Amino acid sequence: MALEMQDLMALKSMGNGHDGLTPYEQVKLDHMTAKNHTSGIGVAGLVLGTVGTAAAIGAWIFGPLYGNAKANQAKEVAIAAKEIAALQNGATQRQLDQLTSLFAAERQERIAGDVTLNQTITDTVSGSQQSALTAQQAAELSSVNSVMQQTFGDFVTGRASLNPTPVSLYSSPQPCNCPGCGCNG
Repeated sequence: MALEMQDLMALKSMGNGHDGLTPYEQVKLDHMTAKNHTSGIGVAGLVLGTVGTAAAIGAWIFGPLYGNAKANQAKEVAIAAKEIAALQNGATQRQLDQLTSLFAAERQERIAGDVTLNQTITDTVSGSQQSALTAQQAAELSSVNSVMQQTFGDFVTGRASLNPTPVSLYSSPQPCNCPGCGCNG
C-alpha cells in the first residue's frame, strides 16, 4: 500500500509530537511535494505553444485572404503617395520657375541700372550729355553758356579787372593861378 500525498498531509495535520510523521514519512512527503509541484514556467510554455500552434494554423488558413487585402491596401497607399509626390513636385517646379523669372528680371534691372550709372559717369567725365533736354533746360543751358563765354572773354581781354562804373580821377582843389580874377576867392 503506497502512501498518497493526501494521506501524508492528513497524518501531518494530526500531529503526534514530531509533526505526526516518522522520518520516513517526512522524507517521502518532501519528495512527493517536490515531484508534484508544477512550475509556472512549464504551464506558461504549454499555453504559449498551444497559442502559437493555433496562430500558425489560422495564418495558414486565413493568410492568403488577409494578405491580399493588405497587399491591395498597400498598393492603394503607394498610388496615393505617388500622386501626392507628383503634385508636390509640380508645385515645387512652379515655385522654382517663378523664382527663376524673378531673379532674371532683377538681374536685367541691375544691368540696366549699371549701364545708366556708367553712362552718367562717362558723360560727367567727358563733359557730354547724351540725354534730350526740355525746352526750359535748353534755354537755361544757353543763357549759362553765354554768361560763361562773356566772362571768359572779359578775363582774356582784361575787362574783368576794370571797375564797372567809370570813375574819373579826383584831385583836391588848387588855388587859381590868375591874379585878381576872383575865382578862388
